[in-house]
Amino acid sequence: MPFIDLETNLPANKFPEEFLKKFVSATAAALGKPEDRMIVLVKPDLPLAMAGSCAPGVVLSVAGIGVTDTAEKNREISAKIFPFLTQELGLSEDRIVIRFSPLEPWQVGKKGTVLTFL
Repeated sequence: MPFIDLETNLPANKFPEEFLKKFVSATAAALGKPEDRMIVLVKPDLPLAMAGSCAPGVVLSVAGIGVTDTAEKNREISAKIFPFLTQELGLSEDRIVIRFSPLEPWQVGKKGTVLTFL
């Protein structure tokens, strides 16, 4: 159950439902997970300064169990996600940062328990 959080200073109208559907597909493919397991949040219209500039940019957080736990995996995921974001949002690669966080089953709650016990 990967968690994808896209935080940006781009306006909300850049993220219609069609974008969300494509983004879920792209991130699921990049992580090798089924789309119905993905949790994707888009947080637009945020104040954002990156590299000394308030130009449009994205901070993407990717967290998951067993998918973000090595540099090699994260490099592969990054290589798959960057082209999607640059093409769909019209941003250059230097205006996108991805933060990876590994999760353990005991860190994710669902159905009144944690994934360790499901």
